[in-house]
Amino acid sequence: MEDITQQLNQLFGQRLLENELLSKHTNFRIGGPARWMVEVRSEEELKAALEIAQANSVPFFVMGGGSNTLASDAGFVGLVLVMGMRKIKIHPSVILRPTAEESRDPSPLAQDDKSVTVEAGAMSAALARATSEAGLQGLEWMISLPGTVGGAIRGNAGCFGGEMKDALKTIRVLRCIPPLPEGGQGGGGACRVIEFSNKDLQFGYRESSIKHSNDIILSAIFELEAGDPALLKTKMDGYLAKRKASQPLYAGSAGCIFKNFEIADEAEFAKMKQAADIPEEMLKAKRIGAGWIVDQLDLKGTKIGGAEISREHGNFIINTGNATADDVIQLIALVKTRARNQFGIALQEEVQYLGFE
Repeated sequence: MEDITQQLNQLFGQRLLENELLSKHTNFRIGGPARWMVEVRSEEELKAALEIAQANSVPFFVMGGGSNTLASDAGFVGLVLVMGMRKIKIHPSVILRPTAEESRDPSPLAQDDKSVTVEAGAMSAALARATSEAGLQGLEWMISLPGTVGGAIRGNAGCFGGEMKDALKTIRVLRCIPPLPEGGQGGGGACRVIEFSNKDLQFGYRESSIKHSNDIILSAIFELEAGDPALLKTKMDGYLAKRKASQPLYAGSAGCIFKNFEIADEAEFAKMKQAADIPEEMLKAKRIGAGWIVDQLDLKGTKIGGAEISREHGNFIINTGNATADDVIQLIALVKTRARNQFGIALQEEVQYLGFE
């Protein structure tokens, strides 16, 4: 352990945190200590940290903004790598969030190049503002997304009619060979950078091939369209207002806990129509809102320990101040059991687990 600490300290200096409470780094404000935590600010640092973890058979977990993560009360006996690579570059030559050695170039955008390159650790809302201010539309809906761009791509995040797949052109990922086993366990081997196109990623509803691999997203390129900055700002203000009015932003949470339920076939469609008075727009879309399902189960306001199913939005579980991960797990299990028993629906979590066996 001391040798690992020494190696990480040589690489990260004061950025190395030991026994750092994960509750300080997750939106849920829940979680015990991580044995080591570092913020990686370059691809080289990420590779070096992974080499240390792999060489010492240390489990590791890559964290973005901590927005959809539920960390164990016991913490994580491994290395948490926080993605601190946050540069946003609007082509051909405007760089936002520059490093010290980089400078701004106010040259106007080339008419034939409306793309943006962004590192995985950039906040989704920051990307929405940066592109909109530059007169580029296509990502303004991201203004209300918590978390980082890398995490949003991994889960094909979406809201207000937009999804990550819509404007994404390519991504670059770090792949270690042999692959990093599921759950973030180190395994040894060399790492290399691979580029994928949009089609390679097999996007679906809150799904991508990256979500079922151990590849670590490094950066992405989006292709956008010209837009009016003033109109885009008005749209973003509207999105933020809607989000504020419908979600419990005053309390710690991981955002939507469950995916909306997708109706797979005609038999299931007929079954759902008989089970409840499902809104017509959901039946047409063949997707039933998880929040609506919780409403029908009459579980809003249900509380276990310090965790509560939000009264404002049924698909949110909030930390009322002293919630534990176990409290949240019990509420998740309760909702899933009731949904299965009453509607025959198997709800799937969106939340990512850290430090659970």
